[in-house]
Amino acid sequence: MLEIEDTDNKKDEEIVLYVLKSTDYFEIIISRYKIKLKRYIERISNIPQDDVDDLIQDIFLSVYENLNSFNTNLSFSSWIYRIAHNKTINFWKKYQISLENINLEDNLHLVESIFNENMVEIDLINIENKEIVSKILENMDKKYKEVLILKFLEEKDYQEISDILQKPMGTIAALINRAKKKFKDEMEKDLKNKKI
Repeated sequence: MLEIEDTDNKKDEEIVLYVLKSTDYFEIIISRYKIKLKRYIERISNIPQDDVDDLIQDIFLSVYENLNSFNTNLSFSSWIYRIAHNKTINFWKKYQISLENINLEDNLHLVESIFNENMVEIDLINIENKEIVSKILENMDKKYKEVLILKFLEEKDYQEISDILQKPMGTIAALINRAKKKFKDEMEKDLKNKKI
């Protein structure tokens, strides 16, 4: 039997095969994804912390119960994020909690990531700009905010985002491009208004 300590260099898909043979290995999946999924839920929702913890448990229970149906030729990361995404949306629908919440630190990281693609150059240290960024993100359509979070904060590639949101890659690419353009236009407009 493989020692749990020897699994650090194993891919997620390999760990799934171990879990299917022995449930002792499921703790590896939990340790790899608990913090990531918690952060993701906090980024896309305004769910209270106690409920986030309950939601995480529900996500891992669902992962465990459905692990036999996971196709090990596909990305486990996309699969587990899809479960987390669906559970978060369902929780929101059930309790009517706002999904609009990204903290200031994430806002700045998101902007830096977007602007690192040579869209525009701005001074992100300026506190007024931080407030503009927060306002723009708060007012952005959920579909755009969602793809920006997955692409620039969760660092998912187009295929993973497509798998998570269950939309074609072409649609994902178009959403990301529109979201970046909308963000850039709003940022430039607000910065221009500040100078007037």
